[in-house]
Amino acid sequence: MSYQDLKNNADSLINSQNGTWSGIDAESVARMQLQNRFKTGLDIAKYTAAIMREDMAAYDADSSKYTQSLGCWHGFIAQQKMISIKKHFGDTKRRYLYLSGWMVAALRSEFGPLPDQSMHEKTSVPALIEELYTFLRQADSRELNLLFRDIDAAREAGDAAAEKAAMDKVENFQTHVVPIIADIDAGFGNAEATYLLAKKMIEAGACALQIENQVSDEKQCGHQDGKVTVPHEDFLAKIRACRYAFLELGVTDGIIVTRTDSLGAGLTKQIAVSNEPGDLGDQYNSFLDCEEIDPATAKNGDVIINRDGKMLRPKRLPSNLFQFRPGTGEDRCVLDSITSLQNGADLLWIETEKPHVEQIAGMMDRVREVVPNAKLVYNNSPSFNWTLNFRQQVYDAMAAEGLDVSEYNRDDLMDAKYDDTELGEAADKRIRTFQADGSKRAGIFHHLITLPTYHTAALSTDNLAKEYFGDAGMLGYVLGVQRKEIREGIACVKHQNMSGSDIGDDHKEYFAGEAALKAGGAQNTMNQFG
Repeated sequence: MSYQDLKNNADSLINSQNGTWSGIDAESVARMQLQNRFKTGLDIAKYTAAIMREDMAAYDADSSKYTQSLGCWHGFIAQQKMISIKKHFGDTKRRYLYLSGWMVAALRSEFGPLPDQSMHEKTSVPALIEELYTFLRQADSRELNLLFRDIDAAREAGDAAAEKAAMDKVENFQTHVVPIIADIDAGFGNAEATYLLAKKMIEAGACALQIENQVSDEKQCGHQDGKVTVPHEDFLAKIRACRYAFLELGVTDGIIVTRTDSLGAGLTKQIAVSNEPGDLGDQYNSFLDCEEIDPATAKNGDVIINRDGKMLRPKRLPSNLFQFRPGTGEDRCVLDSITSLQNGADLLWIETEKPHVEQIAGMMDRVREVVPNAKLVYNNSPSFNWTLNFRQQVYDAMAAEGLDVSEYNRDDLMDAKYDDTELGEAADKRIRTFQADGSKRAGIFHHLITLPTYHTAALSTDNLAKEYFGDAGMLGYVLGVQRKEIREGIACVKHQNMSGSDIGDDHKEYFAGEAALKAGGAQNTMNQFG
């Protein structure tokens, strides 16, 4: 509803109470309602799922319309990110949030910092989703509060044009609430456990769940060794569990992102059930590293597969895990991806060991032969050494073209002496266009950086500590932080306002009128910031 409609409705309701609500102001009610647009996490999930579906359709029509996100480990980080995006770009279109299980484990577990192995409390994941949206809703409330104050100031000054301009901004206000792609790891257990956690995540506001095909109790970070995958049927049960959770809660267009770690996972805990040659279980087992044996020589405890009339013994490690044949990772990724899309997944995630457009495209070309509109969510991971990877890619391209690369040491291309060279500049250009190139060539609908704000927090804290505890003293804070905040228009330079003190003052005035004891008077030091 429009501002005026909400005000008129509130006015009618107040007048219907025979004077007992005479202390309630209709315009104040309308303002509070506008500041609380989303009443529940399910409201958010339904609203943002529709946005993602629209964006997916737009990308299908034009690959330049890809989407992006940054991983956020705290509500304040997400809030400041979206405030910054609105400030610099005017709107939040095609910009999302990402919730990283890695960052939940490392930063939000009650056990303290943990490795990314699903050891953190599963409740911490929906709790962080709820926190992220609490802060985004507060950003809405704060920005609208500033506009309401502009309306009041214009009225007090008798400036009808300024009042209309502020009112137009209210009527056309764009929320800071955007879609989130939330990491449910490998489901934290069996399919029922996955369903229960998915429900909590959706109720907290998640419109998109990202689930991976690793074994829950052996789950590893996608960029570490020792990853163990599960047979397809086990994974498909978890996909269905997520879909049931969405449907039960009425989020009929919720998004499921299926991640395959098969490129780097050389192990499986189970041999898949196969009922006939060529079925899904048989395809999974066909990648196992086996040796043909004579049944008479079978050892106690051997597992034997019958394939094409041959008795095959899968190689089993001392850990009781079975290994896949080397070099089968890409084929397994393609099979995983096609199978997921054919069984209810909406988007894919292929975890790679390096950011190489053609490597990603090579797999996606094969997937799209079967599912033409297949789309990727891609991890622009901080686990990649982007500088070294792309300098080596350029080095190899130059060498292949017969160009002179004698001035470069391929194994030492991180050296700063290469920053301003032809190779260094060419590599930086490739990094700059990687997202656009990947979206055009490799079907990447969504680019995310999983852990960026983990690294930015560490870097900025290191810079401040170095200066403040060194010779610069207080000047280290002023030069490195506050002066930049003021000159770059960072919203939280007025930290009292950012935390909600002005909203609280206005509420006090709604509730108590002239008797309100407000914090934002002339003596508030925040006024020094104008």
